[in-house]
Amino acid sequence: MAVVLIVLLVCVLLLCIGYVKYQYSYWSRRNVAFIEPRFPYGNFADANRKSIADPLVMITDLDLIKTIFITDFTYFPDRGVYHNFKDDPLSAHLFSLEGNKWRSLRARLTPTFTLGKMKMMFPTLKAVGDNLSEYLSKAVGSGTELELKDYMVRFTMDVVGNCAFGIECNSFLEPNSEFRMCGKEFFDSPRHSTMMRLFLRLFPELGQKLRIKWLNDHAAGFFYKLVRDTIDYRQKNSVERNDFMSLLIAMKNKGELSMDETAAQSFIFFLAGFETSSSNQTYCLYELAKNPEYQDKARECVLNALKKHGGVTYEAVSNMQYLDQCINETFRLYPSVPVLERKAFRDYKIPGTDVIIPKGMKVHVPSFAIHRDEQHYPDPLRFNPDRFHPEEVAKRHLCTFLSFGEGPRICIGKRFGMLQSRVGLANVLSKFRIFPCSKTAIPLEYSTRSSVLQPKGGLWLRLEPL
Repeated sequence: MAVVLIVLLVCVLLLCIGYVKYQYSYWSRRNVAFIEPRFPYGNFADANRKSIADPLVMITDLDLIKTIFITDFTYFPDRGVYHNFKDDPLSAHLFSLEGNKWRSLRARLTPTFTLGKMKMMFPTLKAVGDNLSEYLSKAVGSGTELELKDYMVRFTMDVVGNCAFGIECNSFLEPNSEFRMCGKEFFDSPRHSTMMRLFLRLFPELGQKLRIKWLNDHAAGFFYKLVRDTIDYRQKNSVERNDFMSLLIAMKNKGELSMDETAAQSFIFFLAGFETSSSNQTYCLYELAKNPEYQDKARECVLNALKKHGGVTYEAVSNMQYLDQCINETFRLYPSVPVLERKAFRDYKIPGTDVIIPKGMKVHVPSFAIHRDEQHYPDPLRFNPDRFHPEEVAKRHLCTFLSFGEGPRICIGKRFGMLQSRVGLANVLSKFRIFPCSKTAIPLEYSTRSSVLQPKGGLWLRLEPL
């Protein structure tokens, strides 16, 4: 009996080994270049030790990326981002929704981000930008070292809080408000470990069946209540504003959105609006501090526009081409989402090959790696805003710059994000010189806990009044 049992165990072990080897040979059997996986984590052995910006096996051919994102978008309409509408309603927002739900909502939300809407929201941005300048002036004095990401987060949080919820957040006076702390919690203290987040990305259907939530209960509960209370207040007091929340309320009242769906869209507007723009501004100031010649050119661009248009006006910040080049070069070096994802809606044969991407398989596009590839950007680690002069941009492939994605799922808030960055940077550059300091990390290290590209330990710089 013992011999039979041993034989059975050996057979089971051999079958398991054979199954693993077969699974690990998936791409080699299809003659596709791949990195040799290691047991038991496959290609994710370093997931806990590396930022998501360090890619494994992904699509890097620019023409194929363009085909997947644009030409054959119907094969890859979804991101495959984990969400659980039933148990975690705030996770089912525009960024993660799929299929017809996404198409319908995208079409209805697009009017929120027209040039006309941006112009109507501009007075709010200007007022918060004035607060940023005033607060920095008090903090800096004659020159001091600051953790600048903290200040730029306050700026963008006040802008988005006002535009999305009609709330005066006052982050400069109340840096530890619940509103701000909950926003910080989503990025700095994720609900799950890196490996668990990876599991939910790889097996979203299983995660939904197990009723696993993605978001922190405390922060999600706060935002849900905030949206509900804001809607109740506006409706009871007949409050009308030209902002994102007003559009959502109108859609809700027409029966186009449920309360859960309304809260989810408000949530993603808030998260994406404050984090991506604050990171871009901080990284931009970091690079300008290290490159004073570019800082001087950016400041000259800002001051000339302010003089021409009589101060910080919508027309002035729309007429700062060199500042836009600095912003885009920063997005190249520090894309907020370093890896873009798409999921095959049905079997897809890669043009010119015999390789089939089966239905349900994820496609990863490493924007971080593409942006730092010397084939597309000579001396890629050097900050050089001249790369984004319109004449230089016209020479490059469309998909060499993917900070906002591309195709029908390109970031819907791109215009708003650029406007925020212009206002914030214009206020800083027009009043201060920026320098590296003793606490400035060169080179930067990135957080391994965050789902977006964040500097490890903050980002310190020295500011001096002009």
